[in-house]
Amino acid sequence: MRVLLVHPSGLMYSEVYLKLEPLGLERVGAAVRDAGHEVRMIDLQVFSHKELFDEIESYDPQVIAFSLNYLANIPEVIDLSKEIKSQRPNVFIFTGGHSISFVAEEVLEHAAGAIDCIIQGEGEVTAPMVIDAIPNVDGLPGVRTLREVGPKAQMLDDLDRFHPARDLARRRRKYFIGVLDPCASIEFTRGCPWDCSFCSAWTFYGRSYRKASPEAAAEEMASIKEPNVFIVDDVAFVHPEHGEAIADEIEKRNIRKQYYLETRCDVLLRNEDVFRRWAKLGLEYMFLGFESINEDQLKMFRKRVTPNENFAALELARKLGVRVAINLIADPSWDENDFLRAQEWALQVPEVVHLTVATPYPGTELFHTDQRRLSTLDYRLYDVQHAVLPTTLPLHRFYELLVQTQANINKKALGWKTFFQLSGLLAKQWARGQFNTTKMLFSFNKVYNPDRQYGDHQKPVKYEIRRADHGGRDVKRGQELYVHNTNLTVSAQQPEQVTA
Repeated sequence: MRVLLVHPSGLMYSEVYLKLEPLGLERVGAAVRDAGHEVRMIDLQVFSHKELFDEIESYDPQVIAFSLNYLANIPEVIDLSKEIKSQRPNVFIFTGGHSISFVAEEVLEHAAGAIDCIIQGEGEVTAPMVIDAIPNVDGLPGVRTLREVGPKAQMLDDLDRFHPARDLARRRRKYFIGVLDPCASIEFTRGCPWDCSFCSAWTFYGRSYRKASPEAAAEEMASIKEPNVFIVDDVAFVHPEHGEAIADEIEKRNIRKQYYLETRCDVLLRNEDVFRRWAKLGLEYMFLGFESINEDQLKMFRKRVTPNENFAALELARKLGVRVAINLIADPSWDENDFLRAQEWALQVPEVVHLTVATPYPGTELFHTDQRRLSTLDYRLYDVQHAVLPTTLPLHRFYELLVQTQANINKKALGWKTFFQLSGLLAKQWARGQFNTTKMLFSFNKVYNPDRQYGDHQKPVKYEIRRADHGGRDVKRGQELYVHNTNLTVSAQQPEQVTA
């Protein structure tokens, strides 16, 4: 069959800080192609809606599959599906991805037949199964339709299968993160053994933690043409021996790249040697989820890390020569003093600090246990840039302080001062036809403003998230939230320090 894979448009922060290649969709594309189907892909982060419909007209796909990893993209995909179905009623449309796995039933109802089915869980195994079974997809594992819910999906048993079909992604020079421009992405592991209350990674994967073989990881790295690579693991190098083994294979192949990764502060402290080695291999940037500088808030988030450990991790990263970006979660309950404290701390450290807004996503325990009523059910606002819980301050004032605080923090990382500091790097990027970093330095004030964010709340709402209804039952926790059948053995070894 002719299959068209579609990634939806970027969210607010991707207008400034990053655009990442659709790695998951590329892996699904490889699996679908391996099953004997013809595959194309279009990424609406870098293509327009008009170009999507031009592609449909010229390619004439029999199947269209949308990726929905982000809740805020759901209305866009529903509307696109309805428009496509009105023009081509015989096209089979399905979706899959992280966020939609937790809200599949309600999205099918919103779509009113425009979406034929939704994959709940990983797509590499299930997507080819769906395509081969069309139109008889009812009851397949990991598949939900308006008529039937199949058993839970099995997880991919081997991450070495289905290396991303990167040839499907056009306009690759548009993908970047920070100053790594252009930048590809790679996955060494999948899953997270921790159980933070604000996160749905562990509920999606059932607290499993799977690893690609070092040889396969290095071979894939060698095949990447971009000079920069973002390691997208939820937590990099949980098992240091795995990181060391990949480093061995990369050294054997004499691979030279710059790397960006995400990890936890306690993992960095515990596994210092592997991070030191990767710093020598080209690890330039690291994202650390501090979440809070307040110990009580960290306990509420169930981070199982203390502020002192966070500060020690910063010191270690500096010693290793790895630049760090830090995330702090701005709670809607913050008042003016809370914003001031966050700003004062952020301006005291040399690292880049980003503020996101506390958001109880479906699939997280907070969505089921937070006793504060959601103030909006508009999918579009669930992007960690908008407040979806009641704010202590008037909403517009909350956004004024959020944007003002971030702008003040950004003075040390964006703008003309940084432009001149990075002039040599930028000149090399310009010579390669890369301008993403340059645009980033001057985009914040064009994208973020309190009137825009407040105005987003005033827009008509077509599709709303369904509130968690427990019908008098105990609130969902732990395994009740899991998307996959976790009986499969998938290298779910957990660090000794992690407890349930």
